Amino acid sequence: MSLKKQYLKSKPICKVTFKLSKEESKSASNVALVGDFNGWDESALSMKKLKNGGFTATVNLDKDKLYQFRYLLNGKEWENDWEADSYIPSPVSYDENSVVRV
Repeated sequence: MSLKKQYLKSKPICKVTFKLSKEESKSASNVALVGDFNGWDESALSMKKLKNGGFTATVNLDKDKLYQFRYLLNGKEWENDWEADSYIPSPVSYDENSVVRV
């Protein structure tokens, strides 16, 4: 798992690329990136499957904010990004949400 941040000079936006390896995705056939940047909509952002079996997605996020997110594997198993900037207890479960700060 990894997060790559690219800040734009012309706009107050950061392009954040989220990546999961094949092993981290537990060989899932599909992965959704779900977070407060898409209203926790489980169908809003499917990650692109790579030839090596991993997954990636890039999202434009407003600067100077933090966003909670998680990965949804095969529509049923939630996974955190263990290289996230931090973690916050979820308001709807006993789990923690991953956090990206931009």
